[in-house]
Amino acid sequence: MNDSRPAPLRSRVAEMLGVDYPIVQAPMGWIARAQLASAVSEAGGLGIIETSSGELDAVRDEIRKMRDLTDKPFGVNIAQMFVRDPAIVEFVVAQGVRFVSTSAGDPRQYTKVLKDAGLTVFHVVPSLSAALKAVEAGVDGLIVEGGEGGGFKNPRDVATMVLLPLVCSKAGVPVIAAGGICDGQTMAAAFALGAEGVQIGTRMVSAAESPVHDNFKRAICEASETDTVFLNRRSRPGLRALRTALTEKLELDESVPLSLFGRILELYFGGDMEASIALSGQVAGRIESVAPVREILWEMVRGFRETAAALAVRAA
Repeated sequence: MNDSRPAPLRSRVAEMLGVDYPIVQAPMGWIARAQLASAVSEAGGLGIIETSSGELDAVRDEIRKMRDLTDKPFGVNIAQMFVRDPAIVEFVVAQGVRFVSTSAGDPRQYTKVLKDAGLTVFHVVPSLSAALKAVEAGVDGLIVEGGEGGGFKNPRDVATMVLLPLVCSKAGVPVIAAGGICDGQTMAAAFALGAEGVQIGTRMVSAAESPVHDNFKRAICEASETDTVFLNRRSRPGLRALRTALTEKLELDESVPLSLFGRILELYFGGDMEASIALSGQVAGRIESVAPVREILWEMVRGFRETAAALAVRAA
C-alpha cells in the first residue's frame, strides 16, 4: 500500500462536513461506534455513531470515547424508527455534534429543531418523492440510498444507477450516494451521476477496525455478487442481507418479524452466522479482503482520481 496521505478531495459535501474526503461511514447498529468511527475520521472521512441500537447511554459513552480518540469531525445518525424518544434531539445536541443524518422516518420530525440548534442535517432517502419531501422540510443535503445497499430498505427498491441521477436532477441540494459503493471506481461513478460524496457500509463492516466477529468479515469477503437476499418485499421494512440458511428460508416469507434481530449480538460479536439476519449489501461480491480503514479510504481517493483521469483521456 502507498502510505502517503492523498491530497484533500474538495466538494460541497467535504466543505460542509469539514473533512478531507467526502466519504461517510454508514451508521450500522452496534457496529458504528467509536472504534470504527474514529478510524474513519482520522483517515480523513466522516465517522458516524449509530443510535439504531436504542442504547443511548452506550451511545453517549461512545461519543465520549470519540473525543478521546480523534479531534476530527464526526457525526451521529438518528434512526427514527428505532429511537422514538422525543428527547433524542436534545440528547444529540447536548453531545456537541455538528452533523446529523436522519433516517427511517419523516424528515419533518426533527429537521427544524436540529437546524435551529446549528447542526448540519442530511436525510436518507430511497425514492424521489422522499427526497423532495426532505428538501421541503429544510434539510441541508440528502443521502440517496440505492436498493443494492445493505440493511433496512424501502420494499420498492430502486438501484443507485437509476435513483441517484434522478434525485440529483430534481432535488437542488448536495447529495451523498449510498448503495453499491466500495472503491474509487464506484465513487467516481457516483460523482458522474451527480453525487458530491459517498457513504459506505458493507466495506466498513469488513474493515480491520470493525468490531464484528471474523466470521462475519469472512462471510462478506467470500460472498459472490448474488449472495445477498432481499427480505420483506411485501411488508416493511425491507431488508438486504447475506445469503445464509436462515435468510434463504426467510426469503420466501411475506413478512419477516423484527424479533429475529433479538440475537443479533450473537451474530455480530459471537460469530454465529445463523443466529440472526446478517445485513449486507450486494457490494459484498466485490470485497475480497479485510483491510485497515485508512487503506480503504486512501485507496478510494486514489482510485477516484485515477478513474476520473482515465475517463478524461477517453473523452478527449
